[in-house]
Amino acid sequence: MKYFFRWNKSVYLFLLALCSFVACKKDNNSSFDVNADVQVERFSVNDYDGEIDQKTGTITVRVPFGTNLTDMVASMELPEGAVSVPETSTTTNFTGDVKYRITNGNVYKYYTIKVLIVPPVKAFAINNVPGSIDHENKSITVLLPDGSNLIELVPVLTLEEGVTSNPASGSTINFTAPVTYTFTLGSNSVAYQVTAISNSINEYAFLGLAATRAAIVDPDEKAAADWFFTNYPAADYISFQSIETGRRLSGYKLIWWHFDEAQDLPAASLTPVVTNALKTYRADGGNLLLTTFAARYVEALGIVPQGRGPNNSFGDFGTAGFIEQNNNWGISFRGRENHPVFAEVETYEPGKAWLLEKGTFRQNHTAWWFLPEWGGYGNSANWREQTGGINLASESWDDQLDGRVGIAEWKTGEDANVIIIAFGAYDWYTEPLNGGSPTNAYITNIRKITKNAIDYLRNN
Repeated sequence: MKYFFRWNKSVYLFLLALCSFVACKKDNNSSFDVNADVQVERFSVNDYDGEIDQKTGTITVRVPFGTNLTDMVASMELPEGAVSVPETSTTTNFTGDVKYRITNGNVYKYYTIKVLIVPPVKAFAINNVPGSIDHENKSITVLLPDGSNLIELVPVLTLEEGVTSNPASGSTINFTAPVTYTFTLGSNSVAYQVTAISNSINEYAFLGLAATRAAIVDPDEKAAADWFFTNYPAADYISFQSIETGRRLSGYKLIWWHFDEAQDLPAASLTPVVTNALKTYRADGGNLLLTTFAARYVEALGIVPQGRGPNNSFGDFGTAGFIEQNNNWGISFRGRENHPVFAEVETYEPGKAWLLEKGTFRQNHTAWWFLPEWGGYGNSANWREQTGGINLASESWDDQLDGRVGIAEWKTGEDANVIIIAFGAYDWYTEPLNGGSPTNAYITNIRKITKNAIDYLRNN
């Protein structure tokens, strides 16, 4: 045991001496260099200098609109002894980020090169109000003061050097619908959609079953939505599914639901999450416009007492329907002529207006209150007492407004915050079926009443 211990100790001393000798030799003769400089001193692409962020290793190069990024040559200045991979003499596609590795001695550093095209338009303004430019989505939005006339506006554009626009800066443009501006430099062009808005963004919303506005299938609902977004381009589309998953409704001054595809309300509109969200929205001052079969929603939302919703709902679907050859269909609002909902409506007698022209195909989608015989109402006074609503219009023959309730409002305090329109004559889409006329001469009254209702609710 004693001999074994001494041998191990001798080996240990020998190995220690050998390691010391090797270490000394390495220190005296090694070419290992950890102090080399690898920072890029200058970087350019096609002679456009880049901005170097040494901390993040990012180099940003901005090139003019119209530049082809797919075949470019980079140039860089490096410290003595440093090399890059890839080499800068090779042509490179800079449509995405490109990485360079700079090596010097035993040290290396990565740089990420971002080549960005300078957008063609620097600024866009109307009446000295600057627009918000979204270059990524190629859109420009100008939020003008409430009540601005959108028909004759004169935008002023600031463009990059050499860029032209169509329409040109200073042209008088009608912005009642979005306008496409095309910017051109040489053979390169890009289109931006410009929207001018004369009311606050996101004050209005259109509610529906479809996941998106583009997915609306029912032709009547689609026609109503198309009109709505033309007149209120800043509006949002809201689906019942989005409310179910937590979409906030606060901030909207008005939500319109036009439901035409079925008599019965869809299950998606009746879940507790959805109805509670809309009840809260209304309690917080939000306004609702409910049209055609959506008028039946007043009961589910607690706007009327239980059992006091529309008691007469009917109509045809698909190709079923008929053509009324003999008579126009209309409404009576006798005694309500001064109500804002009927402002500037074209009348054929005082307090009476046509909505649907004879000769058109009609499906007669109706969800109103039938007063004389059903529900124990008898007349409009009893209806008002039992529902808390204010009846505004009945059928055209009903001068006393005691027969039907097809337009009505409900108030919170002094302010109206719910209106329903539920006549079969309230028909947005004129079906060209069975030889029916493809046009309805009185669609202007439907549009006017709807716009009046929206603006009336919004301003209350």
